[in-house]
Amino acid sequence: MSDFDPNGVGVKGTLFGLPYTLEEAELVVLPIPWDVTVSYGAGTAEGPAAILDASSQIDYFMLDKADTWKHKVVMAEVPEVWQSLGAELRVKAEAYIDWLESGSDAAEQDRMEAICAEINKESTQLMTYVEQEANYYRQKGKKTVLLGGDHSTPLGHIKACIDAYKGEEIGILQIDAHADLREAYEGFTYSHASIMYNVLKETELAKLVQVGIRDLCQAEADIIANDERVTTFYDQKLRERQYKGEYWSILCDEIVASLPQKVYISFDIDGLDPKLCPNTGTPVPGGFEMEEVNYLFRKLKESGREIIGADLVEVGTTEWDANVGARVLWQLVNLFS
Repeated sequence: MSDFDPNGVGVKGTLFGLPYTLEEAELVVLPIPWDVTVSYGAGTAEGPAAILDASSQIDYFMLDKADTWKHKVVMAEVPEVWQSLGAELRVKAEAYIDWLESGSDAAEQDRMEAICAEINKESTQLMTYVEQEANYYRQKGKKTVLLGGDHSTPLGHIKACIDAYKGEEIGILQIDAHADLREAYEGFTYSHASIMYNVLKETELAKLVQVGIRDLCQAEADIIANDERVTTFYDQKLRERQYKGEYWSILCDEIVASLPQKVYISFDIDGLDPKLCPNTGTPVPGGFEMEEVNYLFRKLKESGREIIGADLVEVGTTEWDANVGARVLWQLVNLFS
């Protein structure tokens, strides 16, 4: 540590090139290399490794925070068993999804239903694994951030974070192009498109605040309209208000005010303008500039709310996607210090 130069060249192989060990970490990033249920573009299972590789290019200086490099952040090892199983199941999932999209030939129904059942079984096991890993580190007094993989991966992490504050109101701030409120999309109980449906169903979440939503189905819109736990700031409505002269700072105050005192952040990178994340799983035109989201996060911190956990998901693996993803992750982990 005494030899570490925060102004020098980042050393590859550790997250952000920082010199800390897992034992001394204050915050542990949990990489989950899984994108089995994605319905459009695959590849985000390799996002954690790509971000780790790109992260050593980060410069530590922040205008509003001193000595950020002293925050002891470490990434845990990528779980190779889940990476291997995920790659195997992704091949099967692609065959299954193609079968659905081609009209569901009855001659293949038994085989395809078996594939779906297998994926649901293993996805359930993954959720349990993630929850156990998060609880392991939290019991050691460490904060955790999950790094996907697709947006199905954080459910166990969200459960662990909420359960750590039993009896208290917890809110999720979701940055996303999609509402992710579909029930068992395509037959997958833990689909990437079902994460927030499952959170509402399986946890004691008090409030879900969605920001930037611009791609959803009628059933999801009905949930938003009828579940008082859900407040959605649609991308279209936010832009219309800005076009009429409302400042982003005022809109951010409104978003923050809708959250309880303790907040979990779930950041699907497709909430950004797709020029920043072109190889995310399901890119959608529109979305935020990175600094707009960073400003919202700063307003959240300034409000005095406590951030109890976070995730970053759906990051692609090209050099540009990983570069942006690493910088988004850097902003997220520094919300905890």
